Amino acid sequence: MPGKKASVDIFLQPGEYFVGNADYRIRTLLGSCVSITLWHPRLRIGAMSHFLLASRPSRSPAEPDGRYGEEVMWLMLRELRTAGVMPTECQGKIFGGGDMFPGARTTPIHVGKRNGETARELLHAHGIPILSESLFGVGHRQIIFDVSSGNVWSRQVTPG
Repeated sequence: MPGKKASVDIFLQPGEYFVGNADYRIRTLLGSCVSITLWHPRLRIGAMSHFLLASRPSRSPAEPDGRYGEEVMWLMLRELRTAGVMPTECQGKIFGGGDMFPGARTTPIHVGKRNGETARELLHAHGIPILSESLFGVGHRQIIFDVSSGNVWSRQVTPG
């Protein structure tokens, strides 16, 4: 299509996040990890995380780390504000939190469930509406976030 820019693909590894404009498409694979996507429809700027745990196990002083939900939310919002985006003007979506080893759990803690619940709490705490979510269940998800449109595609793959 003449005049249309090609999207730049970004692949997030666990613990990474990305903030970018409409030129980007962000991808990742999630098991028990969770991705939060934030999108500003007028400015067409978005952010996506891939966090492993809801919060840091110890409260030792350290730089914010994208591996933890509470901290990556702070990092993404800081970058969005720098780009002129007010968090409350964003649309939020949440993905992941799958159970990768059903029946093999030896403790009552389900990391994926805790991650998904934390993502919901974080968006609510920052006044960001949740437009959609694809959480929990069994298996991993493939996620693609097209920042130009705000669309996020999620495909859940059950272990076979």
